[in-house]
Amino acid sequence: MKINFTKMHGLGNDFVVINAVTKKLSLTPKKIRALANRNFGIGCDQLLIVEPPVTKTADFKYRIFNADGGEVFQCGNGARCFARFVYDKKLVNKDEIIVDTGAGQLLLHLDKTGLVMVNMGIPRHAPKEIPLQATKESRFYSINVNGIERAVGAVSMGNPHAVMQVNEIKSAPVAELGAALENHPFFPERANIGFMQVINRQHIKLRVYERGAAETLACGSGACAAVVIGIERNLLDKQVSVSLLGGELSINWQGRGQPVFMTGPAVSVFEGQIEL
Repeated sequence: MKINFTKMHGLGNDFVVINAVTKKLSLTPKKIRALANRNFGIGCDQLLIVEPPVTKTADFKYRIFNADGGEVFQCGNGARCFARFVYDKKLVNKDEIIVDTGAGQLLLHLDKTGLVMVNMGIPRHAPKEIPLQATKESRFYSINVNGIERAVGAVSMGNPHAVMQVNEIKSAPVAELGAALENHPFFPERANIGFMQVINRQHIKLRVYERGAAETLACGSGACAAVVIGIERNLLDKQVSVSLLGGELSINWQGRGQPVFMTGPAVSVFEGQIEL
């Protein structure tokens, strides 16, 4: 089976994007892992598949698979690359695109500078909606990791996120603690783990250990989650610049009941064909 693909990235968070609008594509987790392998395949953090819409109001359906082969329902950097892909491939000829996802619909907007703004939807705070093993909502959840209590905030951006505030992002134990928290029983569907350093009310630095992909250079939904949790704790203003390892994102959130808007770049790297 030969597959045409485009390699893309959003701030270094990299993707393999495949057009399955006119030809149905079915990939097993094993084949997805083969595509994502950086030594024997193409290499990526996630695989993105463009499919026909499932609702009348959408232009496309957007599916996301982590490098471990598991399907997830939200990826902010991927959404921006998705918008750039369908626009560059002339699958759509308008600046605003509506896509169906497993977490609901997303509105994507391409501006004249080449940046992409994504309406990431309304954050969900209730423990059962994230989901968490907690009986009531809290701004802080205490989780025991190797005998040490860790305080995290948690929110769903269509996928589960936990965010821990740290004093210095460079020395944060992202690999060790991220892996332990990602798979902690407190998160029944696992979680993306953010490590946030607050610089001032308009600027944070962030590293994210993504479920199924380990630490990535950038995580769009993780940036949204960190800003939401920072605003909820009155640490941040409503417009925040997020510095990730791969670059900058701009996040805007007006508060409870309102959607989060994320703006950032999306870049095509190369195209090719692979046989599985």
